[in-house]
Amino acid sequence: MTADVLLPALAAKVRVAAHPAATACAHADGVLADRPDGTVVRHAGTVAKAHGPGTDAGELSQRLAVAAHPELSGVLLPPLRPEPVELHGRLVTFWPYGVPVDPEHPEAAPWEAAGGLLARLHRAPVPRGLPPMRGPLKAARAIARLRAAGPHSGADPVLRAWAGLPAWARAEAPMPDASAALCHGDLHLGQLVRRPEPAGAWLLIDVDDLGVGVPAWDLARPAAWYACGLLPPDDWTRFLTAYRRQGGPAVPADGDPWPALDVAARALTVQTAALAIAKSVAAGRPLDEVEQAVVDACDRMAALPAELARGNAT
Repeated sequence: MTADVLLPALAAKVRVAAHPAATACAHADGVLADRPDGTVVRHAGTVAKAHGPGTDAGELSQRLAVAAHPELSGVLLPPLRPEPVELHGRLVTFWPYGVPVDPEHPEAAPWEAAGGLLARLHRAPVPRGLPPMRGPLKAARAIARLRAAGPHSGADPVLRAWAGLPAWARAEAPMPDASAALCHGDLHLGQLVRRPEPAGAWLLIDVDDLGVGVPAWDLARPAAWYACGLLPPDDWTRFLTAYRRQGGPAVPADGDPWPALDVAARALTVQTAALAIAKSVAAGRPLDEVEQAVVDACDRMAALPAELARGNAT
């Protein structure tokens, strides 16, 4: 489905959802995202998302039900409708608009809110029959994209670091049951919004990867950034402290959190590096400083003895 067909149709859908009585409106449509895995359009206070091709309707409905559950009020942004609708072969969901994190002011990033929300999510009861969290699957897809991109000098250390991960982190085996929790699956600052706007409480958005899994995965991206020198220690401390204060189960209540986070942080580092290389090859440009930092981190990871690389397999 091409953007010139999907975008106008999605905009029409979100206008109807925002104004079901067909009242006049001066608001313009806004495209918030247009990627292969999701297209998002806003009209006034309503957002419509066309999920990626091949999205399973049953699993998406289960994830919507979790977001709408009263026990997760104040944690996940609830959908406006309980079921997706179909549009040109894509599943579409509807949401209230929330104000995102401002990328121009990183000093104001809500790390405490992110940590606290994750802890509350991880402590929530796991609904029966909920599908697995898709974090490892997304990492495996990043590796597939790297392999399809063509030759690159940074690919070898990334692939060697990937090979050193346990099978569950590569989506080649089930995740460990002992640490199963309700997980977001793709936590980053772009997954938080304030609702109601402009200064309401922070909420988590995007249920595409929500499911049952290893809660450390949700802490892994900031942990990886911290380990790579891309996240200041103070921000990492704010995030981790807030998570622990809310009783988050992914790490011990005190002491060194790294034994619990190591595997997931390695996997997110590899995923980030794989995507960076694939994008740089597609654009015909060299890696930038941040992208090179995560590739270098993979090189260091790959240089560890195999027994250390596998030391925290669960």
